[in-house]
This record gives sequence, C-alpha cells and structure tokens, in this order.
Amino acid sequence: MSRLCHLDRRTVLRGMGTAIALPLLESMVPVRVLGGGGAPAPVRMAVLFAPNGKHMPHWTPATEGPLDTLPQIMQPLESMKSEILPVSGLALSTEGAEVCGGHSCSVGQFLTCVLPKRTLGKDIRAGVSVDQVAAKVVGKHTRFPSLELGCVPSLYAGDCDSGYSCVYTTHIAWRTPASPLPKEIDPRALFDRLVGTASAGDAAGRGQRKRKAKSVLDLVLEDARSLHGRLGTGDRQKLEEYLYAIRQIERRIEGTEVDRVPVSSGVEKPVGIPRDRDAHIRLMMDMIVLAFQMDATRVLTFMIGNGSDNRSFPKIGISDGHHNLSHHVGSKKKQAKLSKINRHYMTHLLYLLEKLRAVEEGEGTLLDNSMILYGCAFGDGNAHDHKDLPLIVAGRGGGTIKPGRHLRYEKGTPLANLYLNMLDRVGAPTDKLGNSTGRLAGWEG
Repeated sequence: MSRLCHLDRRTVLRGMGTAIALPLLESMVPVRVLGGGGAPAPVRMAVLFAPNGKHMPHWTPATEGPLDTLPQIMQPLESMKSEILPVSGLALSTEGAEVCGGHSCSVGQFLTCVLPKRTLGKDIRAGVSVDQVAAKVVGKHTRFPSLELGCVPSLYAGDCDSGYSCVYTTHIAWRTPASPLPKEIDPRALFDRLVGTASAGDAAGRGQRKRKAKSVLDLVLEDARSLHGRLGTGDRQKLEEYLYAIRQIERRIEGTEVDRVPVSSGVEKPVGIPRDRDAHIRLMMDMIVLAFQMDATRVLTFMIGNGSDNRSFPKIGISDGHHNLSHHVGSKKKQAKLSKINRHYMTHLLYLLEKLRAVEEGEGTLLDNSMILYGCAFGDGNAHDHKDLPLIVAGRGGGTIKPGRHLRYEKGTPLANLYLNMLDRVGAPTDKLGNSTGRLAGWEG
C-alpha cells in the first residue's frame, strides 16, 4: 500500500479566499474498506433534459435485451454501448388536464410527474421534483444539496403554451409545488462557486484574481505542495491529474468568455456566456464532472435547452429552428434534419460519459458510481406524444444497474416509476412520487 497518511474525505486546498475540494483518494479510504474490496464512493444522480422530443423511428432500438446495432440517432454512443440503458414505454400523464399545452404540460411535469396548473399568474403549481426529493435526504452530505444548470435563461412570466406560464417550459427542478429553482447558465460563475472563490463570478472578482494570479491553483499552491509530500505515489498522480483538469477547464472558460460587450454609448455589459453553443454545453458538462468528482453535490439537473427551444444548428448545416423542425407534419426532409440534430445531442452525451469514465474512483470509475438520465418530455414532437418517452440511463449506480441493454415496458407505464428506482440507488427511497404505481423491474439484469 503506497499511502503515507489518512485524509478526511472533506479535505480541501485553501489559499486567499479559495477552497478546492479534493477527489476521492486512496488515503481517504479506511484500511478495512480497502482490504475488503469495498467501494466507498457515493452514488450520484444527474438528469439531462433535451428539448423538442426525438424522431422516434431513428431513436428506438429494434429489439429488447442486449444492445446490438444501435439505432441511427444513438450511433455516436457506440463506444459507450456497454454503459447505457435505453428505456422505452414510459409516459407522462395528460389525464384530467383541462387543456394540456404540448411543451408546458410535459416539461412542467418531467421531474415532478404532477400535471402543472394552467395559469399565467403567480399561482403556479406543479409538484416536488425527483432531484429535490433526493437532495432533501443526501444533500446534507455535500456543500450544495443540488445544482440546477442550463444553457438558456429561465423565464418567469408570459404565455409560452396554451395558457401555461413560461415558468413551466424553462424549469424542471421544483423545490416545492410553487417554487421552481433557477438555473445557473454561466460556466465561470459555476466554476467560481465550485472552487470556493471569494467573489464568485462577478467581474471585479475575476479581474482581481487575474491581477494576482494566473489561476485559482496559484492561490492554493502552497497547500497543494504540502499535501503532495504526504501522499503515496498513486494519490500523487491522481492529485496532479485532478489539478491539471481544473486548470484546463479554467483555460477553456477564459478562451470562450467575453468580459465586456458594448450595449450603448458609454455603457458596457459584462458577459460570461460562451457564444459558441457547443462550447457552452461542454463547459457545463465539465462542471458536472468536477462537481461530482469533488463531491460538491450528488444531485444535479441540466437543461441543455428550454422547452420549445428554436435555435438553429449552423455548425452541422441546419439553419432551420429546432422547434419548427419538430413540427415536421410528415415531411421526410424535416424529419431527416431533426434526426441529425438529435444525433448531434448524442455527441455531447458521449463527451460527458467519456469524461466520467476517465475518472478513477474507489474500485471503479465516476461513471460506475453515477446514474445519468438523459431524456425528453415527449417522443414525437409533431404529435407531442407523452406515451413513449426517449430515455437513456447511463452508468451503473454503484453496481446496482446492469447497462448494455434495451429495456422495454408496457407503453404508458408512468415515468415516475423509474424515479423510484433512482431514489433507491441514491439513498433516498420513497414509496410514492407523482403518479407512480411501483418500481420498474429488470434494472439489475
């Protein structure tokens, strides 16, 4: 055994208002656990929401059981085929809705499984989302009970869909039935929160740090050197790789952010959001890995786009708006473009899964100790079909999930049943969530 000391799991590197939590090192694991071959790492849960559904004929695997040939949209995940669990047949509810707005009704209940109240006023009401059920239990173990991330700002007013407030289409995390949680969309602000920078994300704080040091790592260098000398060979290498990864994220943020953009004569507006959407998505995914690696949180949601997102994709040759294409009305040309967008999103999911799998943790990897749910709030966007949602669960949930298969349930099975399974594995079991009717079978293989 190469370790020289035993460290507390909450050890941090400190210096000049900065505190960087460490990844799980061998020196943090009790000898009795190492000797028994156990995995001390906690199970993390992340939900990634993508807008406008999928082109289902190109999404759904042809057969149930072991994954063979991946469908067209999922083909970028070929190298991760053994780590994903596509799930078919799960549904949201429209029963009892006076008028069910296609996006608001579905996005608003994606994580709560409770039909949102149709209103444009302050009397918004949905349910408590699954991430917040988990955060209430496991959040006490981390600096942030949960993190809510996105790439597009949240809205709190306006009619976005059939008399439903825009709040429903721009939030998936709900702390209470009347309290949606805002998203953080600025990678720099999130980075500063994670590393504990004193002036988290404000322009003055960033400028001060740039004058004093090239990197947050410079601020904790003395503490890092002291710790380095107390670690065994394996932990030293892991610490060096971790700090290198943090610096690489910093450089990418600095390379994409624009400090100031003129908005009128004599006035400048600070901006930290990357102009390149793909770069923005991947920076936020880097933050997901970092947050899980340093155990800053174990519960996280990420809205890649708001409901009915209508941005175009010029980098892959598509000038049409995404939402417009989802209403294809049977047009083969539009369906082909929609499928191409859907496939492009899979390249981002692949990026995240590869990053998680590259981080060794305990007896496995960060991906082994995570559950990453990727999905949409309906299947076919043209029909706003809530009865067969496009969903993928990635990771092994600490060894409690057997991926590499396609699970198919009876069409119309409540999505809430899947959430009961996830809550069990993250350590926050409950018997009821939204319209759940019981747990899903078959996850363990």
